[in-house]
Amino acid sequence: VVMWLMRLLAVLTLIAVGGGVAAYLLTQNPKYIQFSWRVFRYSLIVALLFFALLILERVAVIPL
Repeated sequence: VVMWLMRLLAVLTLIAVGGGVAAYLLTQNPKYIQFSWRVFRYSLIVALLFFALLILERVAVIPL
């Protein structure tokens, strides 16, 4: 369930960034490229945190 959600968020992020870049190219309004950059940065941070948790889960030995 979690991986499905992450894939959905990745696709939505790509659509948002691509739409912002396309809007910038059509209008030359810098707010669209700033929006795309902000979405990309935050999605990268979230992805890195998610992968860090996956790695921690594999490495850490958690006694039951």
